[in-house]
Amino acid sequence: MTAKPKLELTWIGKEHRPKLEPRILLEDPAKSYHAPHRVTENDSFDNRLIFGDNLLALKALEAEFTGKIKCVFIDPPYNTGSAFTHYDDGLEHSIWLSMMRDRLEIIRKLLSEDGSLWITVDDNEAHYLKVLCDEVFGRGSFVTSFIWKKVDSPNDNKVPITPDHEYVLCFAKTSEMVKFKQKIDDSILEAYRKPDSESDRPYRDRLLKKNGKNSLRSDRPSMFFPVISPDGTEVFPIHDDGREACWAIGKKGVEELIARKELIWKNRSQNGIERWVPYTREFAADNPSRPYPTIWNDLDTTRQTKAHQKMLFGEEGVFATPKPEDIICRALQICTEQGDRVLDSFAGSGTTGAVAHKMGRRWIMIELGEHCHTHIIPRLQKVIDGEDKGGITEAVGWQGGGGFRYYRLAPSLLEKDKWGNWVINKTYNPAMLAEALCKLEGFTYAPSDTFYWQQGYSTERDFIYITTQTLSHDQLAHLSEEVGIDRTLLVLCMAFRGKADKFPNLTVKKIPKQVLSRCEWGHDDYSLKVENLPQAPPKPGQMELNL
Repeated sequence: MTAKPKLELTWIGKEHRPKLEPRILLEDPAKSYHAPHRVTENDSFDNRLIFGDNLLALKALEAEFTGKIKCVFIDPPYNTGSAFTHYDDGLEHSIWLSMMRDRLEIIRKLLSEDGSLWITVDDNEAHYLKVLCDEVFGRGSFVTSFIWKKVDSPNDNKVPITPDHEYVLCFAKTSEMVKFKQKIDDSILEAYRKPDSESDRPYRDRLLKKNGKNSLRSDRPSMFFPVISPDGTEVFPIHDDGREACWAIGKKGVEELIARKELIWKNRSQNGIERWVPYTREFAADNPSRPYPTIWNDLDTTRQTKAHQKMLFGEEGVFATPKPEDIICRALQICTEQGDRVLDSFAGSGTTGAVAHKMGRRWIMIELGEHCHTHIIPRLQKVIDGEDKGGITEAVGWQGGGGFRYYRLAPSLLEKDKWGNWVINKTYNPAMLAEALCKLEGFTYAPSDTFYWQQGYSTERDFIYITTQTLSHDQLAHLSEEVGIDRTLLVLCMAFRGKADKFPNLTVKKIPKQVLSRCEWGHDDYSLKVENLPQAPPKPGQMELNL
């Protein structure tokens, strides 16, 4: 039997993939912020706010955080054709798809095996985004589409139809590993009796006899059998009209109820005769819960969210399409626990970080726009100082505390000199150079206090040494002797003399020649700018889009 061809989404420029440089991150302590003291024992101070292009920033996080992010919540530009104040949200469809694909592929790597991705989107791209995520994550990883009702009053626009909802698409990294939580709902206890002389826990009793449809012995003969009452008599399931009935569970289930002391006998009058009647006793869960619905019409709307933003940023600082704190709170309640890491690579006004902070989750946010400084930092400072009284503050009992570190992306490692030759960027000091080359070569940057040549490691026996010197044969010989026969060392230097292959425990390579072909050097902006890419002919079996 011939296998069906794989259907893929295709678009102009899909074959173009950037060769990303894994930049290092530079902390700016002047912009970092933390509370003067701990408010609770769960305060988190190692949160990260990263200023820079979000594709490069995601690549910069790969080495340290692959497989460590529990939840990614992103609110990317919707590609609506509108010119927003804080985003140029009007890309060509094909460029929007490429932009999302490149970022989703790294996000998938960063997610833990039990992690999940949540994306807000509207009808402009929702269905294309679903197919794109199917391609990146696999169709089996799709969880559901939540629908958020974003308006709470009639729309008076003079058009026949106006949208009053948006979507939150949810995908799992590994569907078999993800464990979502249900919604705590104390109203469930209303169906149970309060603790009394019969039980110290909320409970309810249900007849062991089956009632209603298919409840006769003839319907389920195997469920008609005797159960021994407290006085030793056999009790059979009989309807009030005298017809032979059946029990709701089988013999094995009854035995298990008896073993758990959840089979309760009550003396009841049936047709004027006192008889033993068996009941199953159900106890309420310690934390009663029910599944979350997929339609979210009980959350704050855009109107209420803008009112909160006016409190935070003033009248002129409000985003055009802000997301309420409780929509992110709900996602984090479903898929995370305290201490889990949450990532938002389209930080916007910083809502994800603010919510994660108030809920005791660790967070990483990335933002390229200047509102990183005009909106996000002031907002987080208010959260940390306990001065943000809006959003979910009251619901989660937030009192302030914790902190974050501010980072910016380092400039490109290589730059061109006045003759057009690639050289090491003059802003890089030795420590920055060592950290950057460790990242490029797949080593963990960890300078040793004992051995100058141990600047990073890939295994317990494999190390890296970076220097801008020209190494002589004697220097290499000395290095080889110090490294010893049981260890190996990658040496990256500007130049070297002699034959490096004489030292079996050393691998010597020149910089920047060693890394020239690795990346797109000097490319600082992978943001939402339209490029004219050539038309790629569809492959056999592909689904062609008329863009």
